[in-house]
Amino acid sequence: MAKTKNLTRIGLAGLAVMGQNLALNIAEKGFPISVYNRTTSKVDETVERAKLEGDLPLFGYHDPEAFVQSIQKPRVIIMLVKAGAPVDQTINTLSAYMEKGDCIIDGGNEWYENTERREKAAAELGLLYLGMGVSGGEEGARKGPSMMPGGSFEAYKHIEDILLTVAAQVPDSGPCVTYIGKGGSGNFVKMVHNGIEYGDMQLIAEAYDVLKSVGKLTNEELQRVFTEWNKGELLSFLVEITADIFGIKDDKGDGYLVDKVLDKTGMKGTGKWTVQQAADLSVAGPTIASSLDARFLSGLKEERVEAARVFKSGGFGDILSDQAVDKKKLIDGVRQALYASKICSYAQGMNLIRSKSVEKGWDLKLGELARIWKGGCIIRAVFLDRIKQAYDRNSDLANLLVDPEFAKEIIDRQSAWRRVVCLAINSGISTPGMSSSLAYFDSYRRERLPANLVQAQRDYFGAHTYERVDMEGSFHTEWFKIAKQLTN
Repeated sequence: MAKTKNLTRIGLAGLAVMGQNLALNIAEKGFPISVYNRTTSKVDETVERAKLEGDLPLFGYHDPEAFVQSIQKPRVIIMLVKAGAPVDQTINTLSAYMEKGDCIIDGGNEWYENTERREKAAAELGLLYLGMGVSGGEEGARKGPSMMPGGSFEAYKHIEDILLTVAAQVPDSGPCVTYIGKGGSGNFVKMVHNGIEYGDMQLIAEAYDVLKSVGKLTNEELQRVFTEWNKGELLSFLVEITADIFGIKDDKGDGYLVDKVLDKTGMKGTGKWTVQQAADLSVAGPTIASSLDARFLSGLKEERVEAARVFKSGGFGDILSDQAVDKKKLIDGVRQALYASKICSYAQGMNLIRSKSVEKGWDLKLGELARIWKGGCIIRAVFLDRIKQAYDRNSDLANLLVDPEFAKEIIDRQSAWRRVVCLAINSGISTPGMSSSLAYFDSYRRERLPANLVQAQRDYFGAHTYERVDMEGSFHTEWFKIAKQLTN
């Protein structure tokens, strides 16, 4: 166990993979760091990695008191532990040895209201508190993540120099970190980031399904397609890794590994939180919601196997019709449908963030969020630069769909988008993300929707009243009585 006689600049508690990698990143950037973990073997493992990766200034402690005392004042300690009770337990352990003016930063995927509760509790002890979303996975944490700190601005200033240095660096727009805002805003923004990530991944999976199931593309062809897509408007981390996945052979058998992976998607909760918040705030988020539903349905593997058997016995196969398609045209159409759907997904996420910002008085800058997502994080993409420019042009933009540039791009792609969705429907392939994105676009762009009938129904059975298009006021009609008179 490595210790230091000199005080370190910062501490980090919680040495699972993300914690280890972020600690090593901080040390590699020249900031001496103390590390602690309740399971002491993790401390020794991290210290050994620091030696192997360049004799980095990282010092391990098995004892929480010694760990806290090893850090210079005002002490700054990042926690990277599992959300919920483990965070409270870690705070209780460390705060016993901390002093007024010291700072705790929670770098996990925490529910934003828990962060706000903890910030208040920490203030009563004289401690500063930040809730900081960290995106980029293992590699991002080690080489440069995107970070979303929210809470005490004073706490942020204590660590700003470190965060600006260890964050992902994008040549034309700087470090992928900024002070997000007050309270739990950092955690909330990271939550919605993850919701957008859910949508992105589902849309890519649907593009894969259409190309494979209808277009009969092989894994070799799929790898070439996604590699090519990653050179244009779809350039992104998720498209890049998708191309990589298609090229990896199975090391335990014949063929490609992707075909051996069970079609059952896991989740940790941030996507569900995003959808729940959208519902609470009355913000439409169908692309993100459909991606969550797709994960739920994927989890019903045994039921789906039985359902397939039942319907096959009735002559209803996996693919309803083997249609002859022009591969080149299909690939181009799916590319356009994927891009247009992505615009809708990001529009929904940004609208959710803005709605929460208004409710909480956070004054979040949507263009700045797009900027810090351009590097380091899972949803990093060239496309985000366009989003930043849209909000730079108009910070009060009601929806990305009505930004002149994005509106033109959707108009240019909507015919191909519709063709792909129709082709999928006729083939019996579910594309909930693309379909719901298209429905979102079509609903948003129409001046009049059939909601007048729904409101009339509500007034009929529940006297909920309605407004009129031709005069001010609230109205109620005795629909049942009038209808009865008409039938007599």
